[in-house]
Amino acid sequence: MRLHNYTLLYISIALFFIIGVWASIFYIQMLDEIYDSIDDTLGNNKALIIKKSKTDTTILYKSDFEESNYSIKKIDAASAKKMKDVYVDTLMYMANEDDMEIVRLLKTVFTINHVDYYELNVISSMVEEDDLMEDLFYSLFWLYGILLVSIFTVNTLVLRKVWKPFYSLIQQLEHFNITKSAFVAPQTKVHEFKLLNKSIESLLKKNSELYISQKQFIENASHELQTPLAISINKLELLSEKNDLTEADMILLTAAIENLQRLTRLNKSLLLLSKIENKQYADETTVAVSSICKRLSEDFEDLAEFKNIQISFEKQADLNIQINADLAEILCSNIIKNAIVHTDNGGFVTISVKQHSILIENSGDKALDSEKVFQRFYKNATKKNNTGLGLAIVKSIADKYGFELRYSFMDKHRIEIIFSK
Repeated sequence: MRLHNYTLLYISIALFFIIGVWASIFYIQMLDEIYDSIDDTLGNNKALIIKKSKTDTTILYKSDFEESNYSIKKIDAASAKKMKDVYVDTLMYMANEDDMEIVRLLKTVFTINHVDYYELNVISSMVEEDDLMEDLFYSLFWLYGILLVSIFTVNTLVLRKVWKPFYSLIQQLEHFNITKSAFVAPQTKVHEFKLLNKSIESLLKKNSELYISQKQFIENASHELQTPLAISINKLELLSEKNDLTEADMILLTAAIENLQRLTRLNKSLLLLSKIENKQYADETTVAVSSICKRLSEDFEDLAEFKNIQISFEKQADLNIQINADLAEILCSNIIKNAIVHTDNGGFVTISVKQHSILIENSGDKALDSEKVFQRFYKNATKKNNTGLGLAIVKSIADKYGFELRYSFMDKHRIEIIFSK
């Protein structure tokens, strides 16, 4: 959810409760004002009726409301002295509505010359609360809608401008490349955005320096290791050519040479992994993966023939992807070579290039751990010279470009690289 929509959601919820509370208070206060106004009108009508009764005695005999809004009946003095002005809501039949409606009633007493006492009932029509609540509800509904639209408009037009430096910063970070890009903080007058820019600039600077330092260390360490390893292997090979060595000495020399050669391959593989993870293979181009797989299957025929492995290539579609050309070569080479190396003598390896994927199948009688097969240094215990980094390199390249790797076993090993869907 985008930030302005997220903000709008919480504002909408807050407004709903705020307007609800405000509407309740407003409704209570409005009813109180309505009752005060009606009661004042009833009190005024009472005074006018009593004043008129002193000059027009005929109204003293008006015992029902009929067409007027008051009624008068004579009562005894004892009852009159007990009565006080009372304002109540009551029901009365309304001819125009042909139904009982709520009215406000004032019940009071008055006297003529302190001799005769009369009970006076004065009525006034009331606002119907259900109609009032309905009108208030629709008014508040439209108010709520107008407020939301207004807030959304302000949020979209005004706040978008305010947040423009932030989105510009996000865009720069999305396209930032530590090997090429130079970070330039967007100009802003907002203090918080200035702090954010300053923190990101400092963080990226430290990471760039750390990256350069690690890159130089890895390259230097790899280079410095290659030379003594090559010299050691060369000297041991020269030593093994001497005729005065015993069979036991030859076994020890051969083991030492094999371990040094494995260390050389391990050094190269770790350097390659480091370069991939440090994004040193940045250049991309359209690569024909189907052509690479076909050529590699032919290149590995000698190795397959040596192990008496039947290797076959099947092209179901042309497969072209956007990738660094060197990494594409390494990706295909490692996964094909891995299948050949881990296939027992007399087995088979099948390479299938599909429209969006490569499927490598090879014979085997035991499934590998699908959760560990692409981890570093996970390897078959019987393959002593294996570095355990071949599929880890494949995984690193796949992660770099967002490819999907799948491993399964159904009477044979199946590794599939899915490039897109």
